[in-house]
Amino acid sequence: MAIDFTIAATSRDVQGKGASRRLRREQGMVPAVVYGGKGQPVNIMIKHNEFMHALENEAFYSHILNLDIDGKTEQVILKDLQRHPYKPTLQHADFLRIVKGQTIHVHVPLHFINEDKAVGVRQGGGIISHQMIEAEVICLPKDLPEFIEIDMADVVVDQIVHMSDIKLPKGVKLAELEKGEGHDQPVANIHMPRVVKADTDTDTDSETAEGDAE
Repeated sequence: MAIDFTIAATSRDVQGKGASRRLRREQGMVPAVVYGGKGQPVNIMIKHNEFMHALENEAFYSHILNLDIDGKTEQVILKDLQRHPYKPTLQHADFLRIVKGQTIHVHVPLHFINEDKAVGVRQGGGIISHQMIEAEVICLPKDLPEFIEIDMADVVVDQIVHMSDIKLPKGVKLAELEKGEGHDQPVANIHMPRVVKADTDTDTDSETAEGDAE
C-alpha cells in the first residue's frame, strides 16, 4: 500500500542565520527551501515536531512528498537535511520539485533479506557484514522505489555482493554504476568470524621460568 506523506509549510520572507536561529528557538520552526523545476526558489518553514515525527518513517526519505505551502501543494523530494551536531534538533532542509518526465537522483535504503538462510551463514558458519545501507538511484518519479531488496540466500562464505549484483526494479539505475568502470562497489559479504588465538607461548614461558626458579 502506497504511503502518502503531506507536510504543511508556511512561506517566509526573513532570511539569514539570525532569522533562522530565531525561527528555531522562538517559534519551533525549521527553515527550509524549495527549488527546481520551472519555479523560483521559495523559502519556507515547517513545524519542528511535525517534521521530526515524519522523519521517523524510513520511507519518508525515498518518497515523493506533498508539500502544502500556504494551501498550495507541490510534489517534492527531500534533497538535503541538516541536523544539529549534538542536539536532537533539525537545522535546515532542502526540497526539490518533481517534474513529470524528468529523472531524479534519490538515496534509497537497502533491505537485506534471507540473511538467516544464507548458505554462508547456515552451512559455513559465517557472519554478514554490510558495506552499504543505502544507494543513490536514478529514475523517473513514477519509478521511484521505497527501498531495494538484496537477497542473501545464495551467498557463500568469502563471497562479496557488488552493486552490479543487485536486481533493480524496472526503470531504476544505480548512480554509482553509471560513472563507469571502477565504480562497482561492494555492498555486503559473508566472512568467517575472527578467532582470538590463545597465547600459549606466554603460558609456556611462565611455567619454564617457575621451574628454573625452583
